Amino acid sequence: MNALVDYVRSGEPDLTNRQMALLLVVYLRPGPHTVRGLARVLNVSKPVVTRALNRLGALGYLRRQRDDSDKRNIFVARTSEGEEFLEEFGHLIGDGDDHAPGAGGTIPPRLASA
Repeated sequence: MNALVDYVRSGEPDLTNRQMALLLVVYLRPGPHTVRGLARVLNVSKPVVTRALNRLGALGYLRRQRDDSDKRNIFVARTSEGEEFLEEFGHLIGDGDDHAPGAGGTIPPRLASA
């Protein structure tokens, strides 16, 4: 409960459960990630993923990246802003003592095991 209250007070953008799930899938599972693949993992439609991706892209947490070998394919890629957001979120859920900010740029273990 405290983690959610702290998150609300943090001033970070409010993410829906779907947006947070999409973000975590991209950051915690090996890629490459596509809209179709993410829709399958989350058991939602492609338009649902596209809407969430639009929001996360506007926030700078994820980005679309064209496949250099096949220009028809679009991959969903991580960003440094998204990694920073997840690190801060990890601190809010109680992992701040074990994982200092800027210590290697990795997702806190508590989030990585989620």
